[in-house]
Amino acid sequence: MRKIILSILGLLLIVVAVFAAKKIVDNKRRPKPKPAKVIKTVFVDTVKNTTIPIQIAANGNLTAKRRLELYSEVQGIFRGGSQLFKTGQQYKRGQALIRIDASEYYASVQSAKSNLYNLVTSIMPDLRLDYPEIYDKWQEYLNTFDMSKATPKLPEITSDKEKYFITGRNIFTTYYNVKNQEQRLAKYTISAPFEGVLTEALVTEGTLIRQGQKLGEYIDTSTYEMQVAIGKEYGDLLQVGESVELSNLNKTKTFTGKVARINGSVNQATQTITTFIEVADPSLREGMYLEANLDAKKEENAIEIDRGLLQEGDKLFVVRDSILDIIDVNPVYFSDKKVVLKGIPEETIILSKSVPGAYAGMLIKIYQEKKNNNVLSDTAAASAAKK
Repeated sequence: MRKIILSILGLLLIVVAVFAAKKIVDNKRRPKPKPAKVIKTVFVDTVKNTTIPIQIAANGNLTAKRRLELYSEVQGIFRGGSQLFKTGQQYKRGQALIRIDASEYYASVQSAKSNLYNLVTSIMPDLRLDYPEIYDKWQEYLNTFDMSKATPKLPEITSDKEKYFITGRNIFTTYYNVKNQEQRLAKYTISAPFEGVLTEALVTEGTLIRQGQKLGEYIDTSTYEMQVAIGKEYGDLLQVGESVELSNLNKTKTFTGKVARINGSVNQATQTITTFIEVADPSLREGMYLEANLDAKKEENAIEIDRGLLQEGDKLFVVRDSILDIIDVNPVYFSDKKVVLKGIPEETIILSKSVPGAYAGMLIKIYQEKKNNNVLSDTAAASAAKK
């Protein structure tokens, strides 16, 4: 009997526990709250198709348009001049850059000139007797012969007899040997061919200079060139003489240059065309890094937007009745931050700032409209307060 009672109590306890558990579960089943629909506020612009000038960005380092690498064609001791041969030293046109000791060679030149003078003098008695018609001009040549100056040009030969006579006395050979030595003597002094500055000095006073040795570099500081590489698709659009806007890296200074030369061949490795931009400004220095914007062409009926607004390379978000839509566009030029587009209908409303997570069909709210509504509400409230 006792076992029956315990069994009945256990069964009742199980039934009560089941019902209690079911009740607890039913109490936890509450309706899930519906998420609030989020409407993002966006910034928009209205499309106004205009003519967009396409500028090609390029950069490079400045190099002097005129530069001179100094080499010695003779050998000797470097003698000092009126100015020190040091980096940064400025020279005027025609001023001596380098003087090499030529005292020994100068003496040999004077000896050769003296030999020529003696040869001409030796033929004068024969000329007076046999060729009196040419005696006067050769006498005049001797009168103008100055050992301290360059050897004067020989008188003009007027007949075959005169030519044979002068040639037989070895005067022509001696004359051209003297002129050759005078040309070499001039190489002991290197003069500045233009006004500029010395940018590299490899020798100092007292140095033994050898033939073929590099002595330094000299540049003209008035005009510089910048070499840039332009895509071959714009090669036929650039013209020599076209103005170019240049700026430094900090955008603190701008300069105006012009296209000086355009290479006629395309670089096979990079498929670019080398273009040289000429610029002149007192503040410029060789080696400065500049950025250039070349006006390549003008694109009609186009707009320019940020590259971040372009989707999948050729699509763009537009706004239609507070809903985002996406359309196909035709990008015609890409720069670092901008893209030029064609094929967008006039007065189309597009996004002016990118929207994270945007998709076609997304419900949005235009910021300008919200701002206008707030202004209207504030105006109505102020009017009501006055009443």
